[in-house]
Amino acid sequence: MASRDDIMIEITPQVLLKAYSCGIFPMAESADDPALYWIEPQHRGILPLDSVHVPKRLARTVRKGALRVSIDTAYEDVVEGCAAERAGRRSTWINGRIRSLYRDLFRLGHCHTVEVWDGDRLVGGLYGVALGGVFFGESMFSYVRDASKIALIHLVGRLIGGGFTLLDTQFVTEHLRQFGTIEIERDDFHRHLDVALKHSADFMRVPLDASGETILQIIATAQRKGP
Repeated sequence: MASRDDIMIEITPQVLLKAYSCGIFPMAESADDPALYWIEPQHRGILPLDSVHVPKRLARTVRKGALRVSIDTAYEDVVEGCAAERAGRRSTWINGRIRSLYRDLFRLGHCHTVEVWDGDRLVGGLYGVALGGVFFGESMFSYVRDASKIALIHLVGRLIGGGFTLLDTQFVTEHLRQFGTIEIERDDFHRHLDVALKHSADFMRVPLDASGETILQIIATAQRKGP
């Protein structure tokens, strides 16, 4: 389901957070289109935090830590990376209004970024919105092998450690499916959402300098506890 907003109506960060709490999120038709479309998919992707699959090779890469991970240090660069053209996709749904709105959420502490670095070069990352015990994943990018996957694993560990109970991926892709992402009906998503929004979580509870080994241990502990 999608509806176009009136471009004369101001969408504030508070309106955006309310939309998220109702299971709705915005997208643009293209980077050049100033309008936003409110999206509420019939089928929603979620990554259950107690059953995340970390491929063995990726776990070794995360543990090795050759690529450095940081949190909330490069909002503009991460969004730019997510919006950039890449193989198989010439256009982006991230327009100027999206950039501005999420920049405001970032300043308010609701939007977060995970950045992956090779030395001083940003090579991957992701961003999304935290509200209650829910993290709404928005977009990710990668310039080198595994960079976005490393960002996702660090995000998952941080969410688990911070007390989050729901990771919304919006849609299911093959990239996300390998980690255990599943698709559920809209009504089921709303039930999960209503419960998770009542939780108090802290995106910064896990230390900012948490190692890959620490992140993997957090994920493994959650898997042992199960649902």
